[in-house]
Amino acid sequence: MTRVAVAQAEGDVNHSDLRAAWQARAIDPATRAALDEDARYFLHQSVSTPCLNAIARAEGIWIEDTAGRRYMDFHGNNVHHIGYGHPRLKAAIAAQMDALPFAPRRYACEPATALARKLAQITPGDLSKVLFTTGGSDAVEVAIKLARTATGRFKVLSFWDAFHGAGLGAGTLSGEAMFRSGPAAAHMPGSGHVAPFACYRCPYGHDTDARGRPRLDHCKLACARMVDYVLEREGDVAAIIAEPVRAIPYVPPPGFWQAVREACDRRGVLLIFDEIPTGLGKTGSMFACAQDEVVPDILVLGKALGGGILPIAAVVARAELDVGGDWAFGHYTHEKNPVTTRAALTTLEIIEEEGLVDNARRVGAAAMARLEDMRARRAAIGDLRGRGLMIGIELVTDRDTKAPDAGLAERVLYRALDRGLSFKTTMGNVLTLTPPLTVTHDQMMQALDILDAAIAAA
Repeated sequence: MTRVAVAQAEGDVNHSDLRAAWQARAIDPATRAALDEDARYFLHQSVSTPCLNAIARAEGIWIEDTAGRRYMDFHGNNVHHIGYGHPRLKAAIAAQMDALPFAPRRYACEPATALARKLAQITPGDLSKVLFTTGGSDAVEVAIKLARTATGRFKVLSFWDAFHGAGLGAGTLSGEAMFRSGPAAAHMPGSGHVAPFACYRCPYGHDTDARGRPRLDHCKLACARMVDYVLEREGDVAAIIAEPVRAIPYVPPPGFWQAVREACDRRGVLLIFDEIPTGLGKTGSMFACAQDEVVPDILVLGKALGGGILPIAAVVARAELDVGGDWAFGHYTHEKNPVTTRAALTTLEIIEEEGLVDNARRVGAAAMARLEDMRARRAAIGDLRGRGLMIGIELVTDRDTKAPDAGLAERVLYRALDRGLSFKTTMGNVLTLTPPLTVTHDQMMQALDILDAAIAAA
């Protein structure tokens, strides 16, 4: 079958000369055999296969490959907020397996109820009704069904370049080509897209200041006004689903979400925030939307909720949206699994009791300050974006034209791996750093030393 080139957004390029060259010098014969075995048995798909390397251990901020080399993991699929293998989490999982390993979904069990109660307490506004799934993509599907049922409408609006999962609904609402292209592409009726907020590369043609910040006096939030325009023209939209901070990452311009929230309220449209990658402290607040002072009608969580060990996701909605008792939105076998819900509850307790949200805010601010200094010395850094420990470094061939430098980004990736730092690239030319919330100031500075050296060498 002929391979079709698809624009990269979600992750690194699996098939490239640079990757082949890195593997030729970095992968030993035993690891190559493991990668060949993986390729033999797993269905191939973009981003996931073929694999980069083989992992033998994961602990704290570190992953270790089968050859014994350790890497600071500043990727982690955003599941490792509390670090890999947290001893308290492992103990809680083991104790729960001894006490109650499984509960059919038609039975109540204490861990599931306790987790639902905890989420109702910590989520913003009056979000208080919960449903659990085994993954974020499924949770997005539940949120879509709930919004359609509550409003009696079927259209859902999202943003180009977003990622919400790989299911029929979630994949359709995602805005990345690799999830929307090819014979298996998902196309859910009623889905629509608008251009996202992306101030450095504004799709509406507006420019930024010298530091990449939006010139609101000039653009007047054209991105938010377009959302309002589309809602008015469509007339019967059930919901908007969006990442409050785009995981590329892009940070919304001031006032964007307030304007969108007002537009939704005027049109009777529900606002769904996908906080699967950004929630639970990643951006320096428990939920990214809190920094914009906007409360959604439905909030979706996943990834880190299981502490980097077990898969669990959640939908948290306003009580007024509990209107679908005659239908089944999820009906998942592990909907109230006591082990996965105990893992999630313990993860939330660790985040709170170890002060990890505040750590993400402080270490992230120090990282951005250090990166600003780096940008002053490195002409290839065109833009810096981020909140907390979700950081994007956009590499360009020229700051005036903002021409993306995907080749440099890939070279930096492999130079950094050689020095013990793992991260991913997004949109081809954006170095995306998402370390665990446990990362210390010294570890962050060590990682940025590696990154600085990698950019210089590349």
